[in-house]
Amino acid sequence: MDIAVMEECSRASHEERITFGEVVGRLIDAGVERYHADLVRGETTYFMPDGQSHRVTDKTAETRPAPAFSADGVLAAVRAIQAGKIKYLAFCRQIMEAGCVGYLVSMQGQRAVYYGRSGETYVEPFPAPAA
Repeated sequence: MDIAVMEECSRASHEERITFGEVVGRLIDAGVERYHADLVRGETTYFMPDGQSHRVTDKTAETRPAPAFSADGVLAAVRAIQAGKIKYLAFCRQIMEAGCVGYLVSMQGQRAVYYGRSGETYVEPFPAPAA
């Protein structure tokens, strides 16, 4: 388990030095199966296929998630970051304003699942990283 890669991916994301695609590629190379970002607690947990995990504590967001989940609001933030109009911290703020409390990224399933307080979800598929 390459803890240094996990911690660097978290740090680089929060410092806005790395894109989502770069994070996914590095984590795949490190053997990470999936990761879960808890936006409220400011924690990201990385999971390996053998059941091992590593949690990284990040600075918690100053934004509190909206009470109601808006899949359209999450989608708008996803499209904005994909287009390079915003970076990671603004993305987190916008998805929280859309009621998102966390998200799960599955490298194997090539998808990110954003969820609200009551279990509502928005699923965004992503392409495999370039080899």
